[in-house]
Amino acid sequence: MKKALSILFILFSFLSNAQKTENIIIITTDGFRWQEVFKGMDTAIANDKNFNQDDSTYIYKNYYSNDFAVARKKLMPFLWTEIASKGQIYGNRDLGNKVDVSNPYWFSYPGYSEIFTGNVDIAVNSNDYKPNPNVTVLEFLNKQPKIKGKVAAFGAWNAFDRILNEERSGFPVISAFDKIGGKNPSTVQKLLNEMRDDSFKPFHEDECLDVFTHYEALNELKTNKPKVLYISYGETDEWAHHGHYRSYLDAANQLDKWIKQIWDFVQNDPQYKNKTTLLITVDHGRGDKVKSEWTSHGDKIAGASQIWFATIGPEITAKGEIKTDSQFYQKQFAQTIAKILGYTFTAEHPVANEVKEIFEK
Repeated sequence: MKKALSILFILFSFLSNAQKTENIIIITTDGFRWQEVFKGMDTAIANDKNFNQDDSTYIYKNYYSNDFAVARKKLMPFLWTEIASKGQIYGNRDLGNKVDVSNPYWFSYPGYSEIFTGNVDIAVNSNDYKPNPNVTVLEFLNKQPKIKGKVAAFGAWNAFDRILNEERSGFPVISAFDKIGGKNPSTVQKLLNEMRDDSFKPFHEDECLDVFTHYEALNELKTNKPKVLYISYGETDEWAHHGHYRSYLDAANQLDKWIKQIWDFVQNDPQYKNKTTLLITVDHGRGDKVKSEWTSHGDKIAGASQIWFATIGPEITAKGEIKTDSQFYQKQFAQTIAKILGYTFTAEHPVANEVKEIFEK
């Protein structure tokens, strides 16, 4: 009897620890501050005529509460309901839970490179940097037999072709105004191409509006069913640089709705349901110590190294908002992505260890 119980215990342990995630969706929202994630709208910025777009009434109506827990849920309801109840959210520095970039630059290309290579290459020091010489975890995963040909990336910013080194890595990277569908686009892809090309271009040719990146990626998810999908949204950064706080908040709120849309699809699709993990993070933070510096980032801006991340999926124990006093780094995300899928990311460059805490029961 004891022997039978021991066998059952071992079997149960094996099954409970067995790899469950077969797919991963990585989402980034450029330069979105941890302050809004954990505390909601900032009244000091919303009250400033330099930043509120003459519409503080709208901002307060849609996003204000004197209770941080309510305010943040008004801004990002899906994050603070579904993910907070079934996943994990890191980066509330007011509770001592710190997440930072490791690179010394605190802007986009070095940040995205750090996320996906698991390494800080100090030579990567410009947003105009050449195609990334460092291998990313996405490229590594695309070489794995069970995943090869099932990796895709979509980014609003035109630098992603270089950041992810599309030519070398061997998977499609659709960035900014790149056309989707190749020479034979579907009816939906053709329409998306035409709408994007004919759209208002507030960021010129460098970056398209997030709505096009989102629906291009969603179409990919529904039709080609990638196992690894990366989506990078950019408007949180762009509107912040413009000093448009209402639009910055609206962009974050819309992102939250899109994440819900993606998760709802995933949890209702046989290939993805209960076999898919989401990882959501940012490339850098922004200023806060000097309120007017919320529009900026870079190594001269206090607080711009401070970031956050959230995750939900079958490998992720439901812990909600992490309130422990601890320090995590952006360079840990690459190995975390690999481990979620059951792999160990190796490259010629060093790769930082994963965030082990997300897997702990």
